[in-house]
Amino acid sequence: MKARFFVLALLLAFLCYGEDVHPITHRRIAQVMGIGGSDWLVRPERQSEEHPDEALDALKIPKGAVVADVGAGVGYFTWRLAERVGPSGTVYGEDIQQEMLDQLGKNMRDRKLTNVRSVLGTIDDPKLPKESLDLVILVDVYHEFSEPEKMLDRIREALKPNGRLVLLEYRGEDPNVPIRPEHKMTLQQVQAEVKPEGFRFDQSIEILPQQHIIVFRK
Repeated sequence: MKARFFVLALLLAFLCYGEDVHPITHRRIAQVMGIGGSDWLVRPERQSEEHPDEALDALKIPKGAVVADVGAGVGYFTWRLAERVGPSGTVYGEDIQQEMLDQLGKNMRDRKLTNVRSVLGTIDDPKLPKESLDLVILVDVYHEFSEPEKMLDRIREALKPNGRLVLLEYRGEDPNVPIRPEHKMTLQQVQAEVKPEGFRFDQSIEILPQQHIIVFRK
């Protein structure tokens, strides 16, 4: 009886561990940031640390584009995207926490931006309209997906033919990037996880102080 209980305990431990790592790379999946960390998302030094405008400049997003900021939080990148696509474009600000979306909505109203649509997603579906998006951007968020394969499948379905999926991730190759290891990814890890879900690697843009900009096509 004791032996059977020990085997069962080992199996349960393995299953719980398996839910916390990616099945291909065995990368430890990070915890999702809650609303309590929202001040960190808009910290003043983020501008100098991440160069968000330079990152978006590199993507050359045209006026009138339809884009989605998945894992948008309080909208730090969402309002920048909304300004770039202009009134003729649309930005979907998606998050799985309603509290984040409430703050995102307030931030958009404060900036008088009317081309942003808030979307409450789930851990395995961002709830985006199918075949409608020119670009989906994931800023420091993919590494927190607890269901990464399902999320990538739904994102692929939401993109137009040849639409772009862009990930910004802190460089896991660089030990000098002062971020916990589970919140960083290497370029090799990202490609190994994303390409099997129906994406082809387009380019890696290495212009930011601490992050990769990794571009895939549907």
